[in-house]
Amino acid sequence: METRESRRRGLRSGARQPPRSGRRQNHSAGLRALAARIRVKLPRRKLVDEILRQLPAGAPVLDLGCGPGSFPAAAYPLRVIRSDIDAAVRPRPENFVASDAAALPFPEGLFSAVILNHSLGHIRDARAVFKEIGRVLAPAGCLYIAIPDASTFSDRLYRWLAKGGGHVNPISDPAALVRAVQELTGLDHIATRLLFTSFCFLNRKHVAGRRLLESRRLLRYGSFGTDLELPLKWATLILRWLDRWTGARLSAYGWAFYFGPFFEIETAPSSNVCIRCGSGHAAAWLLAGSRVTRPRVGIRWFACPTCGARNFFTPD
Repeated sequence: METRESRRRGLRSGARQPPRSGRRQNHSAGLRALAARIRVKLPRRKLVDEILRQLPAGAPVLDLGCGPGSFPAAAYPLRVIRSDIDAAVRPRPENFVASDAAALPFPEGLFSAVILNHSLGHIRDARAVFKEIGRVLAPAGCLYIAIPDASTFSDRLYRWLAKGGGHVNPISDPAALVRAVQELTGLDHIATRLLFTSFCFLNRKHVAGRRLLESRRLLRYGSFGTDLELPLKWATLILRWLDRWTGARLSAYGWAFYFGPFFEIETAPSSNVCIRCGSGHAAAWLLAGSRVTRPRVGIRWFACPTCGARNFFTPD
């Protein structure tokens, strides 16, 4: 019986594969054709965008453990299916399927990509989930995982404030995670990218921040009308510069992992993270788009392309 691993070996060696029928064959052919193209290197925006923008139109994508959705489906010409164990997710996204990530109700080889965007830390049996991902991915499919580093100051602070925050699977060893994914999915590890934080979970204008701060009596500053956006801006700026000078990793958040047969990934870190929405943007992309102000007293600003909030700018 043909296995996913044998198909991968065949693809690498150039051996002829048995024909696959229907939509799965079309998507696999489209992915392989896309892999053969010469790619134009463009400045990157969102981290998950590096995978989604390279998929052929209509490719099926699974947004796993996503709650109401971890990326805007309307921004891509893809067939996005959202899946979360919580059937009461609100707002309920389009094409939502309530399911256990360790027992997905999808056929083998259906998806061109699976996105685990900040959801792996909420999953107890990660190995079972990796096996399921390997089952539902097409032979030329890819996987994106973004997770916090449990050893960082920002994640320790978040878990203390949120009394765990639902993080039942804290991860601090990226090499062990990569080995597990490769073993259980058969995918190649393409790249790892460092992620940074803006401590937006302390911002009442951020959805997670509102929930977190309302859950801790000591931090119910909202009832007094206090706005922490300006202090957060200064705090993130200071921490970024301290990291640059001392290597302390005070503004570090975690990693983004890319697995798959062909994607070219920009691994340069994006330290300019919005204090309101949490979106990270590469300094080169912000500068190329004239989104950064001229220096005033040595300080530069950028308006977040995602939500419009003003943030201090620092070189990556």
